[in-house]
Amino acid sequence: MADLTPKQARFVEEYLVDLNATQAATRAGYSAKTAEQQASRLLVNVKVADAIASAQAKRSKRTEITQDRVLQELAKLGFGDIRDIFSEDGSLRHPKDMDADAAARISSIEVVVKPVPGTQGQEVEHVAKIKAWDKLGALTQIGRHLGMFKDKLETSGEIAINITSDDDAL
Repeated sequence: MADLTPKQARFVEEYLVDLNATQAATRAGYSAKTAEQQASRLLVNVKVADAIASAQAKRSKRTEITQDRVLQELAKLGFGDIRDIFSEDGSLRHPKDMDADAAARISSIEVVVKPVPGTQGQEVEHVAKIKAWDKLGALTQIGRHLGMFKDKLETSGEIAINITSDDDAL
């Protein structure tokens, strides 16, 4: 980032926070009125784009977060089987007894202790409320990454245009 101005360097740092160019421009000190235009201009600046790409690569290496790793985590959520968190008798396994993939699928576990009616509080029942991560959301993200869903309609082919003398009158 040596060949960048201080504001450009700050923009690069701020852009990496949330990948929102307009907000990054504002936080970097550009006018709020012109932040959107400045952000657009900065993103096409070769030096700024190179600095962003370099910083993202360094961060990816430092954090060991790669596309493959993210896809593997999404696959755990999308292709996991909820039955993996239960024992043969149907009881919930303790998290320490679950394998890493099964545990990764769970967003939260809430254990509610309720007294059993008619026992004057002597016996309690433990009810586990399990919340899993969004399976459909994970599968959708994987599908988008793989190009399975088209957000834009693409057409191809030839269009024949015949220009006649009647068109000259238009």
